[in-house]
Amino acid sequence: MPGRDGWLGNQTTRMTSEILTTIFDAGRGYGPVTKLRTMVDCTVVKRAGRWWMFTCGVEKDSSEINMYSASLSQDAPLSAEGWEIATDASDPAKPALLAGKQKSFWWDGKGGRHCPSYVQGWDPEKQAWVERIYYAGAARDFMGPYVIGYIEWDGQQWADQPAPAFNANEYWERGSVYEPNVIYHDGRWKMWYVAGANQDDYLVQGYAESPDGRTDWSPHRIVFPAEERVFDFCVTLVERGYEVVFARVNVSGADLPKTGLWWCQAPEPSPDIRDWSEPVRISGPGPWKPVLRYSETAANRMLVFHDGVYPNKTGVGIPINFALNCLEMDRPAPAT
Repeated sequence: MPGRDGWLGNQTTRMTSEILTTIFDAGRGYGPVTKLRTMVDCTVVKRAGRWWMFTCGVEKDSSEINMYSASLSQDAPLSAEGWEIATDASDPAKPALLAGKQKSFWWDGKGGRHCPSYVQGWDPEKQAWVERIYYAGAARDFMGPYVIGYIEWDGQQWADQPAPAFNANEYWERGSVYEPNVIYHDGRWKMWYVAGANQDDYLVQGYAESPDGRTDWSPHRIVFPAEERVFDFCVTLVERGYEVVFARVNVSGADLPKTGLWWCQAPEPSPDIRDWSEPVRISGPGPWKPVLRYSETAANRMLVFHDGVYPNKTGVGIPINFALNCLEMDRPAPAT
């Protein structure tokens, strides 16, 4: 494992029964990890008794978007506080790269890696359970067009792959697929994703599934049309079945009253939204890339990790600051 060091400078806002915690904030810096410019887009998982957060970010001396990680202490319960950024073994001011790009650079090099999604599933070719982190990659520019691939745990490290696993092939995808959210269920790798482009204000939520997560994908289908502005659809297995938190976003500045995070539930992870309960809005405008997890110390207490953004008023660097936040709240009652 790489050397570990990090910043625990969380900022918390309390709102009645809800708690909003800023975990990492580009505007305030990353403490001793001074060579990190920004870090966003997390996926959260417990591995071998430790909670891990896999993220994407950019270092100060580079424009390349890479994957990094942070973790809680061994055996610590899930929390919005206490996350430490993994640092390079030879330089504690530098974040540790999660995986190199020796094989994948031709399809995710200049445009970087975005929106990771951790999943464990069965690989029929290897006849083994494997751990993967799916992500969107772009060959030429960080604005896309994108394809979707993954890195895979080889027993010692996260290994990059020589080719993407999923490409746009429908006219409505407009040549770009990204924001993957992947689960393994009933012998299939099931993926919700975005097709289109932010800069075109065209975002379609799609779905496809595969027996091995890299080939033989089912016909791509639309889950939400472009006018719904659904950017992420993060499905989570819970004791009661499945729950999802999804984000509606506003990239055009138009009047979109549904913008924010939404929650619903279903007995099975269906690609048909009609099979889910009526969505309940759990936040106002702003958040995206949600990841739903439940507290290990309080029943029915949800932790929704997500991205946020606010203006950079310093006049230095880009005009916005990205943050990784966590909304902690009681599980909402399903809509009737």
